[in-house]
Amino acid sequence: MKKLIAHLICTCLFMLQLSAQDHIYSQFYNSPNYLNPALNGQFEGDLRMNMIYRSQWTSIPGALNYFTFSADYNVPLLNGGIGLMITSSNEGSAYLRKLNISGIYSYSVDFDNAVLSFGLQGGFTQRKIDFSKIVFGDQIDPLTGIIPGSVSGATYPELNNKYFFDAGTGVNLVVGKLMTGASTQHINKPNESFTGTKSTLPLRLNGHASYRIPLDPYDEENGPVLIPSILYYNQAKVSSVSAGFQYKYKAANVGLWYRSNSGGQSDAVVVSLIFDVFLRKDMYDKVRLGVSHDATISKIQYGNTAGTTEGALSYETTFPSRGQIDRGHRSTGNRCYDFY
Repeated sequence: MKKLIAHLICTCLFMLQLSAQDHIYSQFYNSPNYLNPALNGQFEGDLRMNMIYRSQWTSIPGALNYFTFSADYNVPLLNGGIGLMITSSNEGSAYLRKLNISGIYSYSVDFDNAVLSFGLQGGFTQRKIDFSKIVFGDQIDPLTGIIPGSVSGATYPELNNKYFFDAGTGVNLVVGKLMTGASTQHINKPNESFTGTKSTLPLRLNGHASYRIPLDPYDEENGPVLIPSILYYNQAKVSSVSAGFQYKYKAANVGLWYRSNSGGQSDAVVVSLIFDVFLRKDMYDKVRLGVSHDATISKIQYGNTAGTTEGALSYETTFPSRGQIDRGHRSTGNRCYDFY
């Protein structure tokens, strides 16, 4: 019985914590628009679609599932791109659900050996909680635990469905073999409260940097490449740092990452595998498959969580009706897509 009550208390506390924080993907490079709206439109072809799914701590009761779909389209006349992103989440035993639909616009400025990109994002979020899934005190028997089929006499809040406008912005710079960027989400600080009490969604700050190291000096473009990267995340006094590298050669990509939490303590080790299939470099057509697994090394321990698994799918294509002139001039240096 004590274990049951402790589990319920931990679940409630965890839900309260999650309500003020966004999720982050271990394969952040396979969901570029979620990482930074300035990465919208940063690919070789005309149209790109990305999907990524995250199942976090699979052995802990209460689902922690996240999904993001994005589609972006290059518009050379605007020297940028337009995009659509849909993100949904399902968190905890109480089925706290979020659905965000956003539009993205990005603009790039090309230099001889550099590209500077800006991105704006705006859309609406629905936040919903199913109070019928919550177990209250009058549904628990002191001896047997949760009473099957019991109905609580508790009064549910009248409002369990919240809509609000949400906005973000970002900037990204590629100079030679270095890429660095930063983004800010929830810049309008929307009120996400289910009650009359104001509850502001705190800013989410992302900072990222990658460096491209060719391992074959005679074939820097097609030879093997090592890409070390670092990602910093901060929201509501909670922060994390992910550092690691990708080894990329032809159509295969292997990554190893280490992530720390707010206190600088170890959180997880991440292993990722990515494969590009159905490549047509002459037309920039590509299908990318990615999978990763987080091995928890924090105090929660891997044996209690079974870790976290992500799967990603990307598709890029070109339209034959759009010639190279329509696609416009692009710098001869590296672009964002050369770093993931």
